[in-house]
Amino acid sequence: MSLPGHQAERRKRFYATADVGPMNGGFGVRLDGRTPKSPAGVSLVLPTEALAQLVAGEWTAQGEYIEPVSMPATRLAWGALALDEAGRAAAVERLATVAGTDLLCYFADWPSGLLERQERRWGPVIAWADAALGVTFQRTQGIVHQPQPQPTLDRIAELAGAEDVFALTGLVDAAGLFGSAILAFALRRGELSADAAFDLSRLDETFQEERWGVDAEAAARADAMAREAVTLERWFQAL
Repeated sequence: MSLPGHQAERRKRFYATADVGPMNGGFGVRLDGRTPKSPAGVSLVLPTEALAQLVAGEWTAQGEYIEPVSMPATRLAWGALALDEAGRAAAVERLATVAGTDLLCYFADWPSGLLERQERRWGPVIAWADAALGVTFQRTQGIVHQPQPQPTLDRIAELAGAEDVFALTGLVDAAGLFGSAILAFALRRGELSADAAFDLSRLDETFQEERWGVDAEAAARADAMAREAVTLERWFQAL
């Protein structure tokens, strides 16, 4: 039984119940008692019962048809289970790359109200990262690229490489969502909630919306991204 979401056609729900049970030293997601497998033959087994329950809950919530877009934790699980050594190395490199252009390090040069807000709200998070992660992030104003110190990038890579594949997959997803490795680690370590981290990642957009109004399409995208951030928070908590 392979994952329906990996197939191109829309699939009808083919199971009645989804639950969790001990399997292979972890906890398998079971659909009518059978654990689904990826096309590569990897079983959907998670390291903690809470994580398996999170994934199983998405399968339970499916209606007549299986909608992979509504199953972000399942996507994270399959992504983590597919990581081999080369995949781990690529994920670590990706996280260091995001750190090299971290959103929180690019402060506005205008207007002054936005800069004041960034100083007040981003500054403490950067200070937290410097202290908690043992790094030094260089800040700049404007959009001109500011290279980060190589020791900072090396340290981010070291921290990422120390994570297991499930936490690493979540970190990479969070960094991509926020445009910030700092916010990804803050969410991973429980320093920030999903709502707080996502809000900080949209400081510029929120400021502009307050001045010029909210675009409906942009608001819908933001809502979807906010839900993804909540899934990531639950993912990290379940680890």
